[in-house]
Amino acid sequence: MIVKRLFDCLQHQLQHFPKRDMLAAKENGQWVSYSTEQVADTVNRFSAGLVQLGVSARDITPESSDKIAIISNNRPEWIFTDLACQQIGAILVPVYPTTSPVELEFILNDAAVQYLFVSIAELLEKAKMVAAKVPSIKTIYTFDRIEGARHWTEVTDLATPETVKQISEISKTIPVSHLATIIYTSGTTGTPKGVMLSHRNIYSNLQFSKESFPFNDAPESKVLSFLPLNHIFEKTVTYIYLFSGISIYYAESLETIGDNLREIKPDGFTTVPRLLEKVFERIMTKGNELTGIKRKLFFWAVDLAEQYDNLKSGGLWYNMQLALANKLIFSKWREALGGNVSFIVTGGAACQVKLLRIFNAAKIPVYEGYGPTENSPVISVNRQGKGLTKFGTVGPLINGVELKLAEDGEICVAGPSVMEGYYKRPDLTAEAIVDGWLHTGDIGILEDGKFLKITDRKKELFKTSGGKYVAPQPIENKLKESPFIEQIMVIGSERKFVAALIVPSFLTLKDWMREKGINYTTNEDAVHHPRVLDLYRELVESYNGYFNHVEQIKKFELLPQEWTIDTGEMTPKMSLKRKVVMEKFKAAIEHIYA
Repeated sequence: MIVKRLFDCLQHQLQHFPKRDMLAAKENGQWVSYSTEQVADTVNRFSAGLVQLGVSARDITPESSDKIAIISNNRPEWIFTDLACQQIGAILVPVYPTTSPVELEFILNDAAVQYLFVSIAELLEKAKMVAAKVPSIKTIYTFDRIEGARHWTEVTDLATPETVKQISEISKTIPVSHLATIIYTSGTTGTPKGVMLSHRNIYSNLQFSKESFPFNDAPESKVLSFLPLNHIFEKTVTYIYLFSGISIYYAESLETIGDNLREIKPDGFTTVPRLLEKVFERIMTKGNELTGIKRKLFFWAVDLAEQYDNLKSGGLWYNMQLALANKLIFSKWREALGGNVSFIVTGGAACQVKLLRIFNAAKIPVYEGYGPTENSPVISVNRQGKGLTKFGTVGPLINGVELKLAEDGEICVAGPSVMEGYYKRPDLTAEAIVDGWLHTGDIGILEDGKFLKITDRKKELFKTSGGKYVAPQPIENKLKESPFIEQIMVIGSERKFVAALIVPSFLTLKDWMREKGINYTTNEDAVHHPRVLDLYRELVESYNGYFNHVEQIKKFELLPQEWTIDTGEMTPKMSLKRKVVMEKFKAAIEHIYA
């Protein structure tokens, strides 16, 4: 494989499949497309403007190269900034819009960021507040036009014909070993760590992923992008799209995804399990609103789909029924996603097997994959092709990844995608990469000799006071199959027994209470209602049968509000911040063990 720089995607597209809609986004309510030629021209002028500001790679070392930060939703300007920095060897430091001011201050100071690009007024105010404590910052630019703020086009306006010509020469000097980005972890376990990823790291990962999945060159295809570009999963997938000639359309927001899917009718998208769960909950809510024969048909189809196994035929009668269910019921689900979806790739957390069965039975192909930021990120993925997907696993390894399982089951990988290290933290780098092997912190097994299965996070395993080890994730995943459970966290470290904090699915619970003639007033009242508590005791007890005695949930507390990014219990990629939940709901936990 010939390793390229990420910004080489521009010349690759211009040469092989120049497009009228390389990137697209809604502006003032209308979809606006940017052709490959427009993007290349904008990026070159952006690079030239940055050079005029004095931005450079200097001697190509991470410490000496200039850093530019971006805090923005997904939009074409995000890609313009990323590519413009890469061409001149500046290092992009992407930051989640939801990052707290304390963490933002740490990141900007740690990276010694000089220029900061933000999207909207709200983020500008946050940036200005923090920038006062970051001496290295020279200027903040915005993507939206905001009164009194400096617009990003002021940088492109600095470009001269002479400096634009220089960009081609400067870009030739950027080696594949140079850092493309420093991505700071979300800091759920302490101070954020800056993961250093080079062009070689990310390009090798995108190329091996492209070969393995596979992603074929598809200049007629398009995707919808809504997972944060700050996260390496969406960033790497973006470059897979760009090198494959696939058009990228950016969703307006998480709330408009449904509308945007119907508008652009994409061929695929990437997501996280939490969003898939939300989609399924909305579908089930609509199903519950049906009456008579329509309601019976809906739930008959869902029950059929739950039995689906892609590796084992259900037999002629089952297949005939499923074909009918697809025609009568699931065709409407596919229409709601635009009608053209041929792939959905999910990662970042474990996906419920029940959802994988149902969506795939409904001819909505969902492929679960896995990999940490430190591996750029993909290690394995279920994929298109007979016998290459197994529900409940994260699929076969992609090409170019070596795997070994440590004695305790920890997944260790080696290959060109493994990070260069943690920025300014050689001590942490030495802990994470031992003799070339990246220690992921995840525990796993190989099923059938080729399908990787994640069984837990090494740090999330806990020991009861009786000395028995418990892996919370499999228990949580099983109970989340219940339509009555929205979120759950299993606890019990150094305690006498295993317990759980449960957030009910209030839409489902409301319907149940109405059917039982119970007056629903507030979430707070519902979680304390004796009959609701009885319902959840029976439910938990029914699931306990799947686990051995020490793993069974003995007690639980129902909580009245969903855990979200905004309230602090979820990371931006929608993973649970266990330490935050433990601290925030300390009183509920103490009540369980009182």
